[in-house]
Amino acid sequence: MCSEWKQELITFSQFLDRIQSNDGSSAGPTYLAQHPLFDQIQELRKDILIPDYCFAGGGKLRSLNAWFGPAGTVTPLHHDPHHNILAQVVGEKYVRVYPASVAEDLYPHSESMLSNSSQVDLDNIDMNKFPKVQDLEFLDCILEEGEMLYIPPKWWHYVRSLTRSFSVSFWWSDYRGSPES
Repeated sequence: MCSEWKQELITFSQFLDRIQSNDGSSAGPTYLAQHPLFDQIQELRKDILIPDYCFAGGGKLRSLNAWFGPAGTVTPLHHDPHHNILAQVVGEKYVRVYPASVAEDLYPHSESMLSNSSQVDLDNIDMNKFPKVQDLEFLDCILEEGEMLYIPPKWWHYVRSLTRSFSVSFWWSDYRGSPES
């Protein structure tokens, strides 16, 4: 986790101005991450169609979130408790995915609040501290405008924006419920 990260309450107009000017200030880029934007701006919600996959087998939508920011924004290596479809609306993102079966080799944090996050910084891996990461197989792709990627529950993923980017994530649980629903 990056110690320089901070949360700041600003208006959506201020946020758009920062994105437009690419002014991330000294603390880094401005990034709207995992944000319930569509609850706040109903006009935008009307433009979002929930994929049928989210309802297959009696599934229930759990969360609908926006991700919006300039190139270079990163979501560090972590896993989520629900099924996830990441839909790329604008721009491109690099995504790396590891199966749930390699969780211990990704060095999750021991604190319960961070146990779904890895201690490994994939942009600067300390091989002395995290030697098991080097030999792990992973899947990766460039997610482009109009594409969606399914990420199963508990699968580890890392995401980096390659351009100014807007994405939507759809979290859902199946008819049995997710492990942590």
